[in-house]
Amino acid sequence: MAIIVNLDVMLAKRKVQSKEIAELIGLSENNLSRIKTGRIKAIRFSTLNALCRALDCKPGDILDYVYDEADEQEDFYTED
Repeated sequence: MAIIVNLDVMLAKRKVQSKEIAELIGLSENNLSRIKTGRIKAIRFSTLNALCRALDCKPGDILDYVYDEADEQEDFYTED
C-alpha cells in the first residue's frame, strides 16, 4: 500500500500516550492501535479531524504517500 501512517511518530513528537489520545477523542485503544500500525483500509474524516485537533497537526503529518509500483496495475487516470 502506498499510504503510510505516521501516527506513532506524531504521538512521540507530542509526548502523548495512545491511551490518552484514545480517551480524548472517544476511540477505543484497539481501534487507535489499528490506525497507528496501518492495519486499516479506511479512516473516517471525523476521526482524522479529531486526531489532528488533539495532536495539533495536519493530516499530512499523520498520513504520507509513497509511490508503489504495485499500484500501477490499476489505471486510475483513463480518459473518456
